[in-house]
Parts: sequence; structure tokens; C-alpha cells
Amino acid sequence: MPTYDFTRRARRQSDPDVVVVGAGLAGLTAARVLTGHGLTVHVLEATDRVGGRMATRELDGFRLDHGSQLLNTAYPELRRVLDLDRLELRPLAPGVLVHSGGRRYRAGDPQLTTARQATTRAPLGSPLDKARLGSWLSRLAATPAGRLQARPETTAARALAERGLAPRTVDGFLRPLLAALLSDPALGTSSRIADLVLRSYARGRLCLPAGGIAAVPAQLAAGLPAGTVRTGVQVTSIAADGVETVGHGRIGAQAVVVATGARSAAGLLPGLRLPGFHPVTTFYHAADRAPIGEPVLLLDGDLPGGQPPLVSHSVVLSELHPSYAPAGQALVATTVLGRRSFDAGGPAALEPAVRARLAELYGAPTRGWQFLSVRHVPDAVPAMPPPHNSRRPVRLLAGLYVCGDHRDTSTAQGALVSGRRAAQAVVRDLGLPSGAREAEAAA
Repeated sequence: MPTYDFTRRARRQSDPDVVVVGAGLAGLTAARVLTGHGLTVHVLEATDRVGGRMATRELDGFRLDHGSQLLNTAYPELRRVLDLDRLELRPLAPGVLVHSGGRRYRAGDPQLTTARQATTRAPLGSPLDKARLGSWLSRLAATPAGRLQARPETTAARALAERGLAPRTVDGFLRPLLAALLSDPALGTSSRIADLVLRSYARGRLCLPAGGIAAVPAQLAAGLPAGTVRTGVQVTSIAADGVETVGHGRIGAQAVVVATGARSAAGLLPGLRLPGFHPVTTFYHAADRAPIGEPVLLLDGDLPGGQPPLVSHSVVLSELHPSYAPAGQALVATTVLGRRSFDAGGPAALEPAVRARLAELYGAPTRGWQFLSVRHVPDAVPAMPPPHNSRRPVRLLAGLYVCGDHRDTSTAQGALVSGRRAAQAVVRDLGLPSGAREAEAAA
């Protein structure tokens, strides 16, 4: 990390106590904790909205979430930070549907007993193999997170091969599920992170807010004092006593928290570690009727030529909540993972192949579907290969802090925890009392 000039300059009366750069989950969470301690905070966001990668847009009555972001009711930080009742979380159907070998089957319902899982019709091996899967998921759900993080670390792919589960169980359920949840088709993610993700899957339910994924940052922003969030403010450089902006001059502060995505953070903080990324491409189609009558995660379990499939997973969002689509219409969101060479047509050039595969996955004609939009995010998910430190330092120097999912785990849980950790570091450095007020701010 290069040396910065931290000479303290005089602050104007209008300057806040703390500047937070970026209004994503981490930045908004940090602001929530800081304002809970009585500090004045300016959250500076370069775009015209809050949420960062958690975005939702309306298109002809359809609600399109950017990316394949799914929440999990087992994430403890969601309950700590958000009003889940007001958020109206809508769970996906228990378990998943897997398409493999020309057929669809339901698998991995954590609500079923081990004995019931052994008798399912899923082609995941013998009844004993399916019972072992159910027992393994139950043990994983009951294992403390700290114990999972202390396990020997390898890649998720290698760990699956070494866990003693039947190959048909791994290939027919665990591999496509983890690829979807980690946005990592090669499963090069740390085995510790994979275990934590599967633990959450076994303990909770995959879900989305009824109002779209953008409802999460919107609720965080709404809980901040008026005037805290300032959109359309681009920060060009930072120091421990303030930031320089385009068109708004210098804004002084006692502390600065960089809460942008990993690439932008590395641009503002030269020398900061820049991780690799998993790209995510999401296709949205409208249909006259839902190809399946429930909001279930449909996974492509085939491995054409031994390679990851084109389509990772798909879900009929209008079955999750009817407001995702106009009356009489269905909205299908489909995710393609991995780096792809797009021709002059860009990501949309893949749409015919995606549509053809969806016809096979859903077992329904898709020729009449309307292609609504495609969203390609090259830096969607920071990669977490082994060895992965899920508690990277958030305090760089006194007065300068960084947070985001790239400092913890590449999930909503990680972003929220990271923001809270950074804010708590600011509070300690400023010598403010913790305890009751901090507990209230984090509750």
C-alpha cells in the first residue's frame, strides 16, 4: 500500500463527521451504524440510485432484477439489519428441480426427513446414497459456522469429490446447486465458503423481496436521516480527512469509508488487492403462461462434453409474486455463468441458444416467448478461491476504511457484515462509547 498524505485540513461547518463512498449494501449498513452513534454521515453515490449491483428496473410492466441475486432466510445479518416482514420476502419452493439426462426431478428439500429423502424418485443413486445426502445436509446445518471455517481448505470441486458421497449425488444435485449459488461453474471457490453456503441452504429458504431485489438497499436508505445519501456525486480521490469530487469540490470528514465494488475501490486505493470475478449474464423472457406453476429453482444438471452447461439456472419470477409481470403474463429469468466470447451482437447473441435450451429444461415450447432484456455483469461476484480470508481487514489506517463483499464473503450476508465491521472500526478510532447504542444500531 503506498503512503498517503494524512495531514489534517480544516473542516467546514457543513462537512460531515464521516464520508461513505458508495451506496451499496455495505455502505448503507456502515452509514446506519454510524448515524446510530450520533455521527453525521454523507453517503456519496456516483450513480442516480442506491443499491450498487442490487438493482431492479421496470420494463413494460415487468420487474427485472439485475443479476441472479437470491437471498437466504438463514443469513443472520438479514435479520439483524432489515425488517423482513416489511420487506415481504417470498420464498422459492423447497428444494430444486434438476434437469439431467432428458428428465426433471426434485432434489435437496431440507424439509424432508432423511428417510423421506431416501424414497424420492430423484436419480441420485441408491436409497442409501440419497439417505446419506439427507444426513450430510442435516449435519452441515447443525455445524457451527466457526467450525466449518476451521476445516482444511481446498476447492469446492475437490471437496465434493472427497466427501464420500455418490458421484450421481454430486453431479445430479450438489454440483449444479453450488454452481448456481456461488456463480462459479468450475467450483474453484474455497471449500469453506461452499460449506457455509450449503449450510445456509440447508437451514433456510432461498427468497426474494416481493418488490424486487432493490427493495433491500431501499429499506436501508429509508432508515437513514434525511440528506444522508447524496446521489450523482463522483469521488475522484480520497484521504483520511475527506474526499475530492467532480462538481462538488472537497468534502472534509474525520473518517472516510470506501464502500464501492472491488474494482472501484482498487482505483481509489492504489495497492488494494483486486480479486478475480465471476461474470453473470441474465436473460429475461415473457411468456403467455408460466412454463411451470411454482417458483422453483430449475438447474441444468447436464455436462455437455464434460463442460459446464450454457444455462446454469432459471426461475419463473412471476410465480414468486404476481407483481413481477403484468396480468396474464409470466416472467422467466435465466442465468448464464462464466466468461464468454461475445461477437458483435454482444450478450444478446446468445439468446437463441438460451431459448432453445429453455425449451428442453422446461419441457415447453419457447418459440412464442418474448425476449425482454439481457443484463451482463462482468464483475458480478468477487471470486473466492482458496485460501480465502473471509474477514479481510476493513481498517487501512486511522481515518481510512474499506468495506464490501470483497472484504468478507461474496454474498449479501458478507456485504452487510463488512459494512458493520467498518463502521465499528470508525467508532473505535473516534473514541466513541460502544455498548448499548452500538447494539441498537446493529439490531
